[in-house]
Amino acid sequence: MTTQTPSATALAKPTRAQHDDLVSAAASAPVLSVRGLSIDFHLRTHVLHAVRDVSFDLFSGQTLCLVGESGSGKSVTARALLRLIDPQAKVSGGSITLQGPDGELRLDTLAPNGREIRAVRGGRIGLIFQEPMSSLSPVHTIGSQIVEALLLHRKMTKAEAKAETVKLLRQVEIANPEQMADRYTFEFSGGMRQRAMIAMALACKPDILIADEPTTALDVTTQAEIMDLIARLQRETGMAMLMITHDLGLVAEVADSVAVMRWGRVVEQGPVDAIFHAPHHPYTRKLLSATLRLDTAAKRTAPATTGQPLLSVRGLCKGFGTTNWRGQQTFAIKAVDDVSLDLWPGENLGIVGESGSGKTTLGRMLLRIIEPSNGSILWQGNGQAAEVTKMQRPELAQYRSAVRLVFQDPFASLNPRMTVKQVIADPLIVAGALKGAALEARVGDLLELVGLERSAMERYPHAFSGGQRQRIGIARALALDPRVIIADEATSALDVSIRAQVLDLLLDLQKRLDLSFVFIAHDISVVRYFCDRVVVMHKGRIVETGPAEQICTRPAEPYTQSLISAVPNPDPRNRRMLHRTRFGA
Repeated sequence: MTTQTPSATALAKPTRAQHDDLVSAAASAPVLSVRGLSIDFHLRTHVLHAVRDVSFDLFSGQTLCLVGESGSGKSVTARALLRLIDPQAKVSGGSITLQGPDGELRLDTLAPNGREIRAVRGGRIGLIFQEPMSSLSPVHTIGSQIVEALLLHRKMTKAEAKAETVKLLRQVEIANPEQMADRYTFEFSGGMRQRAMIAMALACKPDILIADEPTTALDVTTQAEIMDLIARLQRETGMAMLMITHDLGLVAEVADSVAVMRWGRVVEQGPVDAIFHAPHHPYTRKLLSATLRLDTAAKRTAPATTGQPLLSVRGLCKGFGTTNWRGQQTFAIKAVDDVSLDLWPGENLGIVGESGSGKTTLGRMLLRIIEPSNGSILWQGNGQAAEVTKMQRPELAQYRSAVRLVFQDPFASLNPRMTVKQVIADPLIVAGALKGAALEARVGDLLELVGLERSAMERYPHAFSGGQRQRIGIARALALDPRVIIADEATSALDVSIRAQVLDLLLDLQKRLDLSFVFIAHDISVVRYFCDRVVVMHKGRIVETGPAEQICTRPAEPYTQSLISAVPNPDPRNRRMLHRTRFGA
């Protein structure tokens, strides 16, 4: 069931005139002022100037978005507000001034572990981290962690703190809060963990909320719900928000003002409309041009869908469950349920859906990393049909040489103890394809193919940026001359400009090497840019299949409509998320 009407939170949004009145009233009284902030990291061999002469103000009821690529100094700047920077980092200049009922408080002069700054953390300033799984305790229940914050900052008894915890969890729209308060972090989904983090950050009714990439790991519908929630709570409490993100579409949807950072400096700052429609700095214009819009597709010739497909999947299923005493298996969860699709030569097939829809499980079953419960996978890339689900080890090894995988995380997917040469050469050595000088020459050719220098082969992964590491992962996938590459969220961890470069690199490699791609993603704009056809999955099943243009502009199914309408629109004059279509199963 779908509704086209705006949400209650959207209807409660102030008019433009009311908003302007609030802005002008708040403009004379910033709740926090940063002036000339500079931060240096004192390393063993040199001093790194991470942040240089940064200035901005936060106003009650408004959102300032801090944007820029990885390494620009965004997170260091935000953490400095709470004195949470690394021990080797020092505030070398500037001031951080927090306004309060007792007057001004200079945060930059406080001891990092002193009583005063600990009272500010969580009390006056709340913080939402990027990855809730690593910032929430795995050995304490969600409720006990929120209770601890309440007991620390608010004068409550333990019984009062427990009652307030349930109220907070209900406020962030977690169902059955009385029961969920006693659950552990691993028992929550990604979106629920982020809601729990928000509840913890807002437990003490802070004046300021710092949100550091709060939706990076979430799918578009969960992201929209989380941002709706934060916006509603911001309106109810009047708190100021500093949001750190590299998603310019999200910035256009939620920001009042924007500060663009590059190499530790703010290169441009102003109202969100001016930044998007009249940017002055070349770097800002570069970021905006790299932002892929939903209606933009790469210019390429559509592949033919005649003859024999490379891969034919029919009735594929994967269930997770238990076996009873009679030896009968019961599937409690159907991760993939009766999926059928084809991949044609030269085609880019996108697979999209929310977290838990079965996308990654499907991709891994195509390689038999996960064994299917039922169904067939027919491989016809070698001129003759072969059933993948029945392949024995030697035949399966040949198949996996022809169908390769590029992982999501370029940091975790490369062995930090292996040189780039060893990383790329590994599949060649395992396959017994090359050795000695021929092996080294092949590694050099692959590095040049993905736009890196041959000299890079003797370095270790930590010496490369995120985009360069993903290029190394792509080179490793190409080592055995594959026909198909399964890219599992291959660009989601990259900055917007790096993402565009990697997508263009993949398209160029496709043209030169006659590749086909299965492109798994939750970023619909990336899928629109890169893919020819799109498969939409929901709860393990395919709900719609069609050309990328049709799926992204004229979706037929209610679920697809809700998915597309939740994609942030990179234009502050047309904020789509507030009026998105909602889907109810």
